[in-house]
Amino acid sequence: MNKFAIFLPLVSILSCKDKIETQIDIIELNPVEAQLTLTSGKVLRYVNFPSDFVYARNVDVWLPDNYNNNKKYAVLYMHDGQMLFDSTTTWNKREWGVDETVSKLLEAQKIKNCIVVGIWNISAYRHIDYFPNKPFLTLSKTQQDSILSSAKRQNLMIKKIQSDNYLKFIVTELKPFIDRNFSTLPDSANTFVAGASMGGLISMYAISEYPDIFGGAACLSTHWIGTFTDQNNPIPNAFLQYMENNLPDAGTHKMYFDYGTRTLDSLYLPYQNRITQILLDKGYSINRKFEGHDHSENSWKERLHIPLEFLLQN
Repeated sequence: MNKFAIFLPLVSILSCKDKIETQIDIIELNPVEAQLTLTSGKVLRYVNFPSDFVYARNVDVWLPDNYNNNKKYAVLYMHDGQMLFDSTTTWNKREWGVDETVSKLLEAQKIKNCIVVGIWNISAYRHIDYFPNKPFLTLSKTQQDSILSSAKRQNLMIKKIQSDNYLKFIVTELKPFIDRNFSTLPDSANTFVAGASMGGLISMYAISEYPDIFGGAACLSTHWIGTFTDQNNPIPNAFLQYMENNLPDAGTHKMYFDYGTRTLDSLYLPYQNRITQILLDKGYSINRKFEGHDHSENSWKERLHIPLEFLLQN
């Protein structure tokens, strides 16, 4: 999501535990109602949601005005959660406008009843959380070392990639907690994941690694180049090869990809034809181009209704 995670000061955080079993399901977590400017609904915030796999982070849960326990709701998990609802609280004074868009679609009965779970990033660790690990491991040791060295100079990867653990956090800790504490439809047909830029990458990775958990993914302005250069960069090919080998069954899953043509999105253009062909070969057809859109929350906000209607159609 732009480069906001890159230039903030690094924080010192103790290494997380790498346990397979979690105790999150027996911990009582009490949310606070976030003081945000919203068009509708409300946001319940779990401050420093604990994890055995990644660093504790805030988790926001947006509930529509009509939320009640007598109904059941689909769940949309979104990355970069602090950027979703209120521009007055974000680093760049921009937002996705999730509450406005979802509310309008619900009111028009264009999507099914849903709640939105916004998973905050930790700025210093965003890149290692969102960078798909398995494609990276297919690269040669020389390529891996070169990428890590360059990424460290840019403060992108100050530790080893931990996207597999980030997904374990979502799938084995956060999702069971959400399903237990809210009136949800927990099956894959009603569980979705979405993000932009690096958030697009991790959304693609999530549905590919956990096709039994996620029934759909929206990947906006997916950051195919992985870092911030497309010169002699082996990363895009690794991602595309991973997609060829691992995308889930199109008969039971929905996948949405899009891209703009300005700022950082312009660097993705050389790869789009191949991406489109992979999707078509796998039975998917959504890879939309938005002429003039740049790599920002403003652009994603403008077109967010499209992937939401596609994933959550009533």
